[in-house]
Amino acid sequence: MKMPAALIAVLIGCSSSLSAQWPKYQESGVPRDGQGGVLMEGRTQRTPDGKPDLTGDWVRADRDPLPQELVGVVTPRGETNRGVIVEPPTPPFPPDPNSPPLATFFDIGANLAGGLPLTPSAAELKKKRMATNNRDNPDANCLPMGITQFHMQPQPRKIVQTPALIVILYEANYGLRYIYTDGRRLPPQGEPQPWWYGYSVGRWEGDTLVVETNNLRGAESGPFDGWLDVRGSPYSEQARFVERFRRPVFGKLEIDVTVDDAKSYTRPFTVRVNQRLLADEEPIEFVCNENQQFRQRIKVD
Repeated sequence: MKMPAALIAVLIGCSSSLSAQWPKYQESGVPRDGQGGVLMEGRTQRTPDGKPDLTGDWVRADRDPLPQELVGVVTPRGETNRGVIVEPPTPPFPPDPNSPPLATFFDIGANLAGGLPLTPSAAELKKKRMATNNRDNPDANCLPMGITQFHMQPQPRKIVQTPALIVILYEANYGLRYIYTDGRRLPPQGEPQPWWYGYSVGRWEGDTLVVETNNLRGAESGPFDGWLDVRGSPYSEQARFVERFRRPVFGKLEIDVTVDDAKSYTRPFTVRVNQRLLADEEPIEFVCNENQQFRQRIKVD
């Protein structure tokens, strides 16, 4: 069975983080058992001002069911006949009865009852993207991904939390995102130049970090813009994202993402992405454009 070229590019990109460049360095302040293993269910760390500390290296915790086009190509362990690792075999966290539907890497709405509430124009755009084997997926082309694709990427990310600013450094395509927690407001929709990652501000509601993002480059900006997932579920320049970050235990980060985009979806929808702490690990230097040959190898009409 032939795998679409864009999926090959995405999967190969996801495989490179499994052999880190930094040797393991045992971090201080990590709860451990008698054998030095990390106690993932330990108590959440807090900052000096009492907020949950989201700082750390994180990797997506939940494995996707394989999409139909990968059945028989990718084994249950995540190895393809090309020697590519899709995701490391990590045990999922116990099911959370209060969780929104889990997002999936290939199709963000696969677990939503009835699927994504696409408008007719958005459904047509997604159909066109899939008809070309998703070759314009920004991930496959070494371009910045949308917020949800970054959250669902199997490659890790590092969160650095300060009182006024939270920075997320994504290993995938060397993404860099700023979330301002200094009290500023979002710029009005449509006023500033739209950005790949939009403009993000955060505030604390108890132990939950609520992040609002607007003014993103939507599908109107070009074929690479406005992708929620590998299969090209779109968002427009009118989109507004609300993320709720929680660290209920030491080793788990829950991110509930609400997408509100009346141009692309008939109603807002919310999905969950779980992250697992990578203690004693560091992201690698992943420069996607180094010797990048994907666009040269696929047929461009």
